[in-house]
Amino acid sequence: MSCCTPDGSCSTAATAATAAEGVTTVYAVSGMTCGHCEATLTEEIGALDGVRAVEVDRGAGRVSVTTVGEPDDALLARVVDDAGYELTGRAV
Repeated sequence: MSCCTPDGSCSTAATAATAAEGVTTVYAVSGMTCGHCEATLTEEIGALDGVRAVEVDRGAGRVSVTTVGEPDDALLARVVDDAGYELTGRAV
């Protein structure tokens, strides 16, 4: 497979940068009320394989997850639900 686009430009640099940085996905999560909630979700989600970073904003009801590749939404929902919260989907 070629790294060149149809117009002849090379896309290797952009692909390498995206792979190194990871994929950040923002989820809507309900049930977070305190700092303990933030710490719990950070720990539980952060323990998953392929997760590089977790940022919890309980005030906005959002959890940003940076993964090596595309995230497994079903697995993340299960982990969040098992921790006592509800992942209601990807945030817009």
